[in-house]
Amino acid sequence: MTDSSSTPDPWGSAAPGPVPDGGPSPSGGEHAASICAALGRRRLPEQVRHIRHLPARPARPVDWPARTPEGFVRALRALGVERPWSHQVQAAQAALDGRHVVVATGTASGKSLAYQLAVASTLAKDPRATVLYLSPTKALGADQLASWTRIAAQGMPELQVAPYDGDTDPAERVWARQNASVILTNPDMLHVGILPHHERWADFFRRLAYVVVDESHTYRGVFGSQVAILLRRLRRIAAHYRRDRAETVFMGASATSAAPAEHFSQLVGAEAVQVSEDGSPHGAVTVAFWEPELTDRRGEHGAPVRRSATATAADLVTDLALQGVRTLAFITSRRGAESISSIARSQLDQVEPGLGGRIAAYRSGYLPEERRELEAQLRSGELLGMASTPALEMGIDIAGLDAVVVAGWPGTRASFFQQIGRAGRSGGESLAFFVASDDPLDTFLVEHPEAVFDLGVEDTVVDPQNPHLLGAQLCVAAAEMPLTPEDLPRFGQPGAVRALVERLCEQGLLRRRPAGWFWTHPEHAAGMVSLRDDGGGPVQIIEAESGALLGTMDSPQTHYQAHPGAVYIHQNRTYLVLELDEDAHAVIVQRAWPDYFTTARDVTEIEIQGIVRQVASAGSSVRWSVGDVRVTTQVVSFQRKALISGEVLGEEPLELPARDLFTQAVWYQATSQELVAAGLTTDRLPGALHAAEHAMIGMMPLVASNDRWDIGGVSMVLHPDTGVPTVFVYDGRPGGAGFAERGFAQARRWVEATAAAVATCECEDGCPSCVQSPKCGNRNSPLDKGGALTVLALLSRTFDDLAEVPAEQVLPAGFAPTAAADDEA
Repeated sequence: MTDSSSTPDPWGSAAPGPVPDGGPSPSGGEHAASICAALGRRRLPEQVRHIRHLPARPARPVDWPARTPEGFVRALRALGVERPWSHQVQAAQAALDGRHVVVATGTASGKSLAYQLAVASTLAKDPRATVLYLSPTKALGADQLASWTRIAAQGMPELQVAPYDGDTDPAERVWARQNASVILTNPDMLHVGILPHHERWADFFRRLAYVVVDESHTYRGVFGSQVAILLRRLRRIAAHYRRDRAETVFMGASATSAAPAEHFSQLVGAEAVQVSEDGSPHGAVTVAFWEPELTDRRGEHGAPVRRSATATAADLVTDLALQGVRTLAFITSRRGAESISSIARSQLDQVEPGLGGRIAAYRSGYLPEERRELEAQLRSGELLGMASTPALEMGIDIAGLDAVVVAGWPGTRASFFQQIGRAGRSGGESLAFFVASDDPLDTFLVEHPEAVFDLGVEDTVVDPQNPHLLGAQLCVAAAEMPLTPEDLPRFGQPGAVRALVERLCEQGLLRRRPAGWFWTHPEHAAGMVSLRDDGGGPVQIIEAESGALLGTMDSPQTHYQAHPGAVYIHQNRTYLVLELDEDAHAVIVQRAWPDYFTTARDVTEIEIQGIVRQVASAGSSVRWSVGDVRVTTQVVSFQRKALISGEVLGEEPLELPARDLFTQAVWYQATSQELVAAGLTTDRLPGALHAAEHAMIGMMPLVASNDRWDIGGVSMVLHPDTGVPTVFVYDGRPGGAGFAERGFAQARRWVEATAAAVATCECEDGCPSCVQSPKCGNRNSPLDKGGALTVLALLSRTFDDLAEVPAEQVLPAGFAPTAAADDEA
């Protein structure tokens, strides 16, 4: 175990730098003692591999700007805010000066007050001005509604705030459109409910002074690219109605990132400035890296089984709750959140009957009233612990938490610091635990904590010129108002955008007239585009006997999580899926108490459609490429696995349709002869390539800022398009999300980190911590850990002599959204 106190400031700096002086740092022993006390243990558990102390950050308050309205100052003081922090005033002043601005500071730094200050100052000068607030989740929107409402009640009665989302009553929507000065909505409602009906909103858009994009760092990958195009449509509509008025100012609130101004500028399609020096205080946090122990059990193919991150996180929540430590546990999956909550509740009830009722799960898919109630219970302290998906990662105002448990790497350092920043929001010292899952990246990080603490946070990938996405939204824009040649630069390079528009005309989707390009079809264009790439919209989960709506699920998840026979969990209650009706967008479930969980299996084929870039080794057959591919995936069966041991109890076939995905991939290839010369035998090639593929997918987040479930992979000893052994890693989103391009650009670091993770894993023949995958379509067979190291070593030896070779760039065949694939092998 190691201990360190020197680290870049995770609480607000956009790049590595010295930690603000928080006073003398306690010794390593004192760090360990605080962990032991919180867990009720006398000794530090052996599973703790590293401790890092993040010192407190001092406050930098400043005076209220001269143009701040008295009512706003009075309201904030009534709410306990005597003076603003430096970054809040700096961001507000930039917006008041007419500049697009993003405030990128740490969790609980009060980013909301930055744009509230600008809005209040503008409304004092022009009471008819309007503001559009966008949040990525309804929970955050509801929290902001409460915040704005408190300000209005305390000193600004002229401030009229209203929500406008899928839960808003039709009569309330009309009132909001006609009377509200601040509309709180989300990108989805802006896309389908506001912009397509902009004539009804003419007066609102004419007076639109600000657009606030909250948690703007979450807009990355395909979703971020879709929102970037959406915001260009919004700017076009606003400019149409404002004409002779000043341009609408966009304000962003973001967690720390490598280049917040660059990302926000890409997001809104206009130059923006950043405010990233955090003036708010934050309590010290002691972070423990925890690697679950290997058990005596053996999993698939005899691999040793490490105790799961889910069970370990549940134990930590239990131990912390018994000591009265209020805890929030994060895990990426819905099932994981439900499992942590269920296990912790059961364990607590065994110790003290009734105490388990103070633990709950929180995730997307819950009904709005369920989410609101859970948020209120967590704020009030009624709940001692909560297990959540990243839905609670963002800026919902929850103070007083003492600890955070992060079960499995959340995908990026920015998300990690955002999550652990949820603890200590009230200013006191707090604890955070990172529990490594059975994943190569998690294994690497617990052994190399400097990769978390001593590097700057990642930049964020968006590509609003992705033709698969842009083509569809250009149709939506034309349906809102005919596109003109003057509009094209708003959406990217004019020549490329015009070529795409002409192609849409050839496909019969648009029609050219003297006044511009028109959408000529009777159906609503906006309904053809899903911002979140759900491949068909949300699916309702319906209880068979009562007909009650339990929740929702995104369409692509249904083949994996809601197929007939699947186990579905909702707030500690288990159900069996009776029917998946994709035409009706419904899943019918029945209450049940199975002693197993289910996992789906799929098969995948991949076809190269065009090469964008290619490099080859001068002294070997190794070649790296990035380009366009077609991935065909079909879920063919599901397994039942025992709840406790994970033992496979049985497998059932499924008859579900195949899904095509047009996306981007990075791939490498080498001849069989060279692989054999490197030390493999012909019969070991399938296992070696397969294991290398799994390990590289697990390590890709280190270089590409992706989540493991954002990508897939395929390995073949003889691929029909290359004619040689080839390993593909592809973006699991239509058109690609930039991950494959990142992998290609940073191939050396990617391969070397993967080799280090596999080599240092303590298993003999391969395990989930190195080469096994939780979503392998071939049930992790065959796998050859030693062979994977041979493949990776061969790749490493060729990096010094790689050179660019000509590659033909092939335009994508179409733009229509298709379902994402989550296959890995």
